[in-house]
Amino acid sequence: MEIGLVGLGRMGYNLALNMVSHGHKVVAYNRSPEKVRAAEKDGVLGAYSPRELAEKLTSPRIVWLMVPAGGAVDEMLDALIPFLSPGDIIIDGGNSHYQDSLRRYDALKEKGLRFADVGTSGGVEGARHGICAMVGAEPEVFRIIEPLLRDISVEQGYLHTGPVGSGHFTKMVHNGIEYGMLQAMGEGFELLARGPFDLDLEAVARVWNHGSVIRGWLMALMERAFRKDPRLEGIRGVVHSSGEGLWTAKAALDLGIPAPIITVSLFMRYRSEQEDSFAGKVIAALRREFGGHPAEPSTSTS
Repeated sequence: MEIGLVGLGRMGYNLALNMVSHGHKVVAYNRSPEKVRAAEKDGVLGAYSPRELAEKLTSPRIVWLMVPAGGAVDEMLDALIPFLSPGDIIIDGGNSHYQDSLRRYDALKEKGLRFADVGTSGGVEGARHGICAMVGAEPEVFRIIEPLLRDISVEQGYLHTGPVGSGHFTKMVHNGIEYGMLQAMGEGFELLARGPFDLDLEAVARVWNHGSVIRGWLMALMERAFRKDPRLEGIRGVVHSSGEGLWTAKAALDLGIPAPIITVSLFMRYRSEQEDSFAGKVIAALRREFGGHPAEPSTSTS
């Protein structure tokens, strides 16, 4: 399949390599040309403008966006649309708000363009070796892009969630759940670190990941993080909110659904920007492991 990919950040670059490794032709554009040149060395066809991207793709085109949520998506759409044709498909694989996806779907439909919103999970490693995809799209659009999704996802790792907007809504709730899980792990490991026993936290994470009720990928990443820095002394416990936890909390309020754990975990991220804690260090370390999110370096190793 022929794919245009816009955005070569941590996720986008690895997603491009994932697509190429499955035999797909990928034409990639990024505002920073050095990333395009780097991708060309890995088998990606480079494009240095939205026009060039469109010209290198055969119509009907499929263009996958991996750019930050918000205004950046609208700006990129405005730059691309003049060079696209009716029937072309635009996929937003970033963490856009589902209501923005609904708005963009309506605007693109007026121009004869088709749209799908894909909630993409799995972190940087998933982008490279197999994502988990939640896909909001019209049935015909999903049928067209399904072979690509099958190739770049882990086994049983993609789902047509329903109409446009449902993919990003599902991913939003997924990230809200992630907030709560990370907060629980942060609090638990802080209890271990500050408790009366000199515990090997890497070893605890390892044993918990072999047969315990709370085993899983996050626990494996926790073990890896402690292997690198046994007491996480090299980073601060500052954990910024990416936005989706807030969106999930707002959706819960709008729907009248109690979501205290997700909401409190969001507040704790705001608290982490004011006061350092070991729990914050745990969450910062985990986010660095699965998503490549930068962790603020500690000003002291004492």
